[in-house]
Amino acid sequence: MLIATIFLAKDIKGSHSWLVLGPIRLQPAEFAKFATALALAKFMSTYDFKLRNIKNFFISLAIIFVPMISIILQNETGSALVYFAFFFMLYREGMTGYILGLGLSAVVYFVVGMKFSDTLSVITPIGELAVEGIILFLCFTMVYILRKDKKTILIGLIFSALSFGIGGLVSQFIAVDFSLISLGLICLMIIYFIILSLHKWVIQYALIAVFAIGSVAFLFSVHYVFNEILEPHQQTRILVSLGMKEDPNGAGYNVNQSKIAIGSGGILGKGFLNGTQTKLNYVPEQATDFIFCTVGEEQGFIGSSIVILLFSCFIIRLIILAERQDRAFSRIYGYCVASIFLFHLIINIGMVTGLTPVIGIPLPFFSYGGSSLWGFTLLLFIFIRLDASRKF
Repeated sequence: MLIATIFLAKDIKGSHSWLVLGPIRLQPAEFAKFATALALAKFMSTYDFKLRNIKNFFISLAIIFVPMISIILQNETGSALVYFAFFFMLYREGMTGYILGLGLSAVVYFVVGMKFSDTLSVITPIGELAVEGIILFLCFTMVYILRKDKKTILIGLIFSALSFGIGGLVSQFIAVDFSLISLGLICLMIIYFIILSLHKWVIQYALIAVFAIGSVAFLFSVHYVFNEILEPHQQTRILVSLGMKEDPNGAGYNVNQSKIAIGSGGILGKGFLNGTQTKLNYVPEQATDFIFCTVGEEQGFIGSSIVILLFSCFIIRLIILAERQDRAFSRIYGYCVASIFLFHLIINIGMVTGLTPVIGIPLPFFSYGGSSLWGFTLLLFIFIRLDASRKF
């Protein structure tokens, strides 16, 4: 159905993700979530399965990324990003935490590099310096965590201080690009770690060197990714979310109106169906992706907090149920369910309040939409049925 949607779906608000069958509109991407969760649970619960086996790990990734790529081809980026939630389940099942660390590092590099940019098209030396400083910090942190090598850290800190100190003195007479100094320090650090790895036959130093090389490569690929891969509307949403561009009547309109609606609700809210911003349709998509601003305006801070608290209890309950399963299949599927709900909650509320870019994913059981309602219902009720069949 996902593949058929790429070719048969009509263009609805720039997305080709809906199959129109007479009076019925169906979004296969919503149903693919529980299908992917079931497929992962089936594969990963086979006899003698170990996630750290390279073959098993890449097959698991293929089960996640094949539907994800199919959804991206439908120009439905928001629904595709939900599939990254499965990495929380993979972490529970034995995936090394370094992979999550790499993903978090990539996000930090991108955000910091863009945030400290003076232009809208390329990371400036200020942005490079900030990111390169983070790379140095992370590498020293990894040396301490993996090897407890205080000597190497001390040498690195002294050398860095001397380099920037000399650069500061020279800058009194000529212009100095400190980002080049930090880049040179990273290159020297990489060479030093490779030498240490070969001399002491310690693989951790080589891994840190590879991490540093990959970080630098990612840093200098941000310009290409941002300008050549992301769509113009996605670029604008990111820039607006980072506060680098004001677009109150364009990409920033929805978020701006949403924050006005939530703020106008105050502590107790204006009452059910009494919200002026939402009732007068100032907030687009207020019944779907931006449903939480309706809660904020009508029920206020107290009502919004209760909704978040209930969702938090719900997700914690799912994790508890997943942990008590007596079969690997049920446990894996349960963690998939919890991960998907957690991702939807964080991203939806984050984009409504301006904390994350607008990517258009619904708030479970709140947002209007038959496909999302059925998708979440099947996702959850399959797990309830699996839990009911456990032996103890």
